[in-house]
Amino acid sequence: MMWYWGGGVHWWGWLVGGLGMLAFWALVLWAVWYLVASPGRRPPERASKGDDPQRILGERLARGEIDADEYRHLRDVLCEGEPATRS
Repeated sequence: MMWYWGGGVHWWGWLVGGLGMLAFWALVLWAVWYLVASPGRRPPERASKGDDPQRILGERLARGEIDADEYRHLRDVLCEGEPATRS
């Protein structure tokens, strides 16, 4: 035969084949682990994409843009759902 080597595969052929097989299965196991485990490690997304009005109101108070009286008034308006009319 044209490709017959006479003694079968040499020791280095077995070594390369075995290492290749180990690398292949390691890659398959890593891909499965990555697809299964990685979504659990991602930070949870917020329920709503819009800004939370009470959070914004609290930030405005903390920055000093509004005083405590205006904060309480606007918070009450947000909680009650009334239109924001201030006298």
